[in-house]
Amino acid sequence: MSKVPDLASNPHTLRVCKRPVPVQVAFAKADGICETLEGAVRYRRGDAILTGSRGESWPVGRDSFRDSYESVPPTAPGQDGTYRKRPASVLALRLDRALAVPVGWQGDKLQGRRGDWLLRYADGSYGVVNDCIFRETYEPVEPDQP
Repeated sequence: MSKVPDLASNPHTLRVCKRPVPVQVAFAKADGICETLEGAVRYRRGDAILTGSRGESWPVGRDSFRDSYESVPPTAPGQDGTYRKRPASVLALRLDRALAVPVGWQGDKLQGRRGDWLLRYADGSYGVVNDCIFRETYEPVEPDQP
């Protein structure tokens, strides 16, 4: 497995923010596995399972979800329904080669393909996003934005 690139020092890295695109969320009733576009990722009871506009799904740990997403009325916080990501910038690098990236508490590997985007979140964790989905849901931010 190749080493994950240092996005903070890579000259090709972009600072981006997720657009406030609504996603559907269901909170897991039991531990399980989510088949993402980039590979299988385990989740725990209470974690959020998000479904995007193209039907793609991915899990987000309950604490990270609570800190990063807000409910869209009439959905009440903590209930299944519609949510959107709170504004926060992340680092993004378009992959020039395939790369396996460890994610989450379990260290499962996302399989990034050439052309996908590697993201590094503020907490130091990583994600991989398909190029088409990245272009629909992320936008560049000014360098001085948090």
